Amino acid sequence: MKEQTAIKAEDKKRPIQIGNNRKYLGKNLRIIPLGGLEEIGRNMTIFEYGNDIVIVDCGLMFPEEEMMGIDYIIPNIEYLEKNKHKIRGMIITHGHFDHIGAIPHIAHRIGNPPIYATELTKALIVRRQEDFKDQSPLNVRVVRKIDRIALGVFKIEFFHVNHSIPDSVGVVLRTPVGTIIHTGDFKFDHSPIGDVPADISKIARLGSEGILALMSDSTDSQSEGYSVSESKIRENLEKIFVSAKGRVITATFSSLVSRIQQIAEIADKYGRKLVIEGYSMKNTVEIAKELGYINAKKSTFIDVKEINNYPDSKIAVLCTGAQGEGNAVLMRIVNGEHRYIQIHHGDTVIFSSSVIPGNERTVQGMKDTLYKKGAEVIHYKMMDIHSGGHARQEDLKMMINLVRPKYLIPIHGTYYMLKLHANLATMVGMDEKNTLVGENGRVIEFDYRGNGKVTSEKVPSSYVMVDGLGVGDIGNVVLRDRQLLAKDGMFTIVTVIDKKTKKVIGEPQVTSRGFIYVKENFDLVNATKKRVKAIVAKSTSKDALPNWDYIKNNIRDDLGQFLFQKTQRRPMVLPVIIEV
Repeated sequence: MKEQTAIKAEDKKRPIQIGNNRKYLGKNLRIIPLGGLEEIGRNMTIFEYGNDIVIVDCGLMFPEEEMMGIDYIIPNIEYLEKNKHKIRGMIITHGHFDHIGAIPHIAHRIGNPPIYATELTKALIVRRQEDFKDQSPLNVRVVRKIDRIALGVFKIEFFHVNHSIPDSVGVVLRTPVGTIIHTGDFKFDHSPIGDVPADISKIARLGSEGILALMSDSTDSQSEGYSVSESKIRENLEKIFVSAKGRVITATFSSLVSRIQQIAEIADKYGRKLVIEGYSMKNTVEIAKELGYINAKKSTFIDVKEINNYPDSKIAVLCTGAQGEGNAVLMRIVNGEHRYIQIHHGDTVIFSSSVIPGNERTVQGMKDTLYKKGAEVIHYKMMDIHSGGHARQEDLKMMINLVRPKYLIPIHGTYYMLKLHANLATMVGMDEKNTLVGENGRVIEFDYRGNGKVTSEKVPSSYVMVDGLGVGDIGNVVLRDRQLLAKDGMFTIVTVIDKKTKKVIGEPQVTSRGFIYVKENFDLVNATKKRVKAIVAKSTSKDALPNWDYIKNNIRDDLGQFLFQKTQRRPMVLPVIIEV
């Protein structure tokens, strides 16, 4: 296929439809990304005009490596809480957690607005909500790709796009100042499996009407060429199933419904019984079967307890854990910790997903162990057994050429990815001034004439961290303490003081975790005890009332410097003083 060509000159001159805008003089369309820019995940965007707000997506983001103990991160909705009386509805583009995962934490705090989603997306939202039994029921309404809805001044339409999960849509928002297209996550797949190609004709028709701004997925803007079709993935997976002598164990994301669908149908085709393992994987498969997205016979699926009742050549396993997650199914199988599944000589293990940065070492360790146990390992770098759900460079150019917008707003990606996407737009003829690269919380405005700009105004968009049952109660101070503990450990010294004489009773007691082994460092421990005694003696007198907080700070600072001089490490020093 040839690379996308530049936008024609006559197309660039085509007027933008901005509607009956005179009665809206003085009002601007405000677009506010609360997440999804400068990062992967946490996708959530506000569209505000006058007294009306529409929200697109409400996702979470998984923590970075240094965010010790954090489960995931959700958008900061301080601005929405102040303006919840304006919210007319929330539109969800598809069912992945980076687009739906924050709904249980946010919906009830912004007035539980109506949520509009396609059938599969609704089922996934409702299933996730079941894990939050203390929350009130959601108001989720099913929309079809041909539907049109009105939310305040916003007139909403949808169009079909391809992604790694069925029922994905792009969103058209007709506003008083012009039409905005939000692609959601998308790619162009002209021969998808269990889906139809993206609705290119509708996208082109919308483009011919005049589009003010295109907000387009930037996640794979680094990759050249066109996206790999799922039909190519299917072809390669079938080759593996045909040649495998033993069991075929496939690990992938539970959210990749298209891949799950393929594995189930291939197992059915070649007479293998399929075991589904992993809580999230089982949930996804159950929903997909109910809605008809998996066409394999019911008899194809067996319970994991039955796996040893069949010869290895008649078994396939579909599980979570392709990223080396500690508690995921594949890791437990590799480590011999799974109750029913162990690696057999001759098994074929497929890693049907790309490796998320930061997980490379863990995944490589799993591969090494699998080979040592006699399994064959196949991953995406060896053959096309994984295709991302995001548009590559030529797909992005194609979307721009179809829509022919006045402005491009790159979304869904790090700043580097957004800039690469903006560069692609200039390559196909857009003016660099009309590529609006924003950031989380930064307001993008369009006036009644259709002139757009990234403003200096910024709304709160900081990370809200979820840790267990706590939402937003973990801040930078707690994270810094966790990082310090993980890096250099903890050193606790407990000192008992006579309340009358203000003298130390006995010897201070030292406890160390992750810093030194106390029994092998007597000299260092005894030196710290002497220093504590000296600080207490210097800072107290029999007649004066001591300031214990001041004394503890002195002990913390003195021991911190002393321990660094002796070890070149900075443990967290926790002095404890007990008066008796």
